[in-house]
Amino acid sequence: MIYADQRWIGDHGIGRFARYVLAGIDYRPVSIISAPASSLDIWRLSKELGELTRDDLFFSPGYNSPLFCNSPFVFTIHDLNHIDRPENSNLAKRLYYATVLRSACHRAARILTVSEFSRRRIVNWSGVPDEKVLNVRCGVDPEFQPNVAPYELPFPYLLCVSNRKKHKNEFRILEAFVAAGIDANIRLVFTGEPTAELTAFIARYSATTRVHFTGFVPDAKLPSLYRASTALVFPSLYEGFGLPVLEAMACGLPVVTSNTSALPEVAGQAALLVDPTSVDQISDAITRITCDTALQDMLRKKGLVQASQFSWATTVASVAKALQELQL
Repeated sequence: MIYADQRWIGDHGIGRFARYVLAGIDYRPVSIISAPASSLDIWRLSKELGELTRDDLFFSPGYNSPLFCNSPFVFTIHDLNHIDRPENSNLAKRLYYATVLRSACHRAARILTVSEFSRRRIVNWSGVPDEKVLNVRCGVDPEFQPNVAPYELPFPYLLCVSNRKKHKNEFRILEAFVAAGIDANIRLVFTGEPTAELTAFIARYSATTRVHFTGFVPDAKLPSLYRASTALVFPSLYEGFGLPVLEAMACGLPVVTSNTSALPEVAGQAALLVDPTSVDQISDAITRITCDTALQDMLRKKGLVQASQFSWATTVASVAKALQELQL
């Protein structure tokens, strides 16, 4: 019997991966209701799995694992953001990764991840054999497609699907947007709510009327939000995969993204790649992708082809195969 941790399902990167993968495999959910990322979860999970045998298998679509377990287990490390990016790290996280997570890598039967960038990084950091870490990639839902009804906003806009975390590079994006040589009627739209720090930064550049925050956007509305946009601007400093890039391409949207981490791997030759630490490069790409209609058309066509190479069905099949091999 496969036991799986369904608590990761939600409206975020790991949450979508968990939703699609778990929908495609036969499993029994764990009965814990606390957050899987909590500091005490390793003890709760170990207790919950205490009666499993060697004939069972535990699978987590996230980075949590039991401290001890009689059955083999497989877990998923989407990236090493919490230790690779200083703004997302702290002493507690570094200790957790150095002790609990690295140990789990050696005890696990298999480690799943979602890009070659993350796979190589996990192997190098953990010291486990190369073949132990499997890249199952992420997919894109069929609802992300060019014929979806556009989101109703009363102005043309560039879109940034983000969450206020510093590695999303929003301050450089804002600075680059203001400096770009584009029509002043075009706005920059961020998903979510602004922080006080971000609001003050926007005001400092006298850009309050040119920047819009959507608030929470449910997954069902995201395809429309992409479709109505002129382009996606996503020069993140670090991504283990980068779902917004893939989703935007599937909706026929030109994309500006970073030349670092997993983003070139996802974007292929179908996006404008920039150094995310260079405001000038981001600004120039914004100008080009907004003003050059021939470039827009070329990127749309390439993006649709690139997005077609990723599917949740393929991801589910890869995960299912990895789990089945361990049950033989």
